[in-house]
Amino acid sequence: MIVFRPTLRFAVGHPARWIALGFGAGLSPYAPGTAGTLLAWLAAWLAGPALATPEALVVIAVLFALGVWVCDITGRHLGIPDHGSMVWDEIVAFLLVLAIIPATLAWQGAAFLLFRLFDIAKPPPIRWFEGRFKGGWGVMVDDLLAAAYTLLVLAAAKRFLL
Repeated sequence: MIVFRPTLRFAVGHPARWIALGFGAGLSPYAPGTAGTLLAWLAAWLAGPALATPEALVVIAVLFALGVWVCDITGRHLGIPDHGSMVWDEIVAFLLVLAIIPATLAWQGAAFLLFRLFDIAKPPPIRWFEGRFKGGWGVMVDDLLAAAYTLLVLAAAKRFLL
């Protein structure tokens, strides 16, 4: 089966697509989800200490709601509800992780690896939720759960190993 691979022209053709495709990060021919996660890491680095504030969590919640809308529209335009080029879900979920964990390279690197692992492997109940929720909600929820798993593993590591 040949899957449509969006182009830059497709991405900029509608604001929702530009956002859902992570301002172009989702156009990466290799590992677009990883490219989106790296974009979130860059955004967090640029935000600096402002990311670890209650206001930042409100902004992340708004970005999540925006993601439900833009991913729903983009999925319909692509004909695939959770197309791999849509990376807004990775961006928002990883921003949430980075807003909560310590702002050190070691913690962020571990979070990056764990988040990508959970996002790719989709352990239970992530895959169940992904299949249960359709459209933009389905796209956004599975990455939110991957973020929750990441935070749980890091919290356990901090509690029992450090």
